[in-house]
Amino acid sequence: MTNSTEHPAPHNHSLCINTALTLAAQLCIERGVQLTAIRQQVLELIWADHHAVKAYDLLERIKPLQSSAKPATIYRALDFLREQGFIHRVESLNAFVGCTDLRSIHEQLLLICKQCENVEERHADSVMQALRQEFALAGFTAHHQAIEIHGICATCTQSNNTPPLN
Repeated sequence: MTNSTEHPAPHNHSLCINTALTLAAQLCIERGVQLTAIRQQVLELIWADHHAVKAYDLLERIKPLQSSAKPATIYRALDFLREQGFIHRVESLNAFVGCTDLRSIHEQLLLICKQCENVEERHADSVMQALRQEFALAGFTAHHQAIEIHGICATCTQSNNTPPLN
């Protein structure tokens, strides 16, 4: 019998998407802002997987749904979704990912896999606390804090270590 820590349960991405969209809609109602059809479609396209997606890729994906969509349409939707804390910008990739903690605006530690291109958001409270201490020592006031680390995720590392099938 295998240990459950060796083989974690498969990721239910449909649940991710449904949870994010439902919570975003609920938060918009609570905040008195409107999650328009285009904003919801952009959010759904961003949540299609855990890869960062560029604005022009979103435009191409949304054209079949909104034939009149222009770059400005996408950028306005992205601005709204970022302001509401529903997505994060991955600066190093000039792309966007869904936020895993929609209820609060927070600092980000993003782990970006060079192999599968998944982006994992981590809270990393101890790392962020250490940074706040360094800022205080320097007399520096941070307005936005995001750390992006590029490397290989655990799944790809595990896949790379498995012997090839003959």
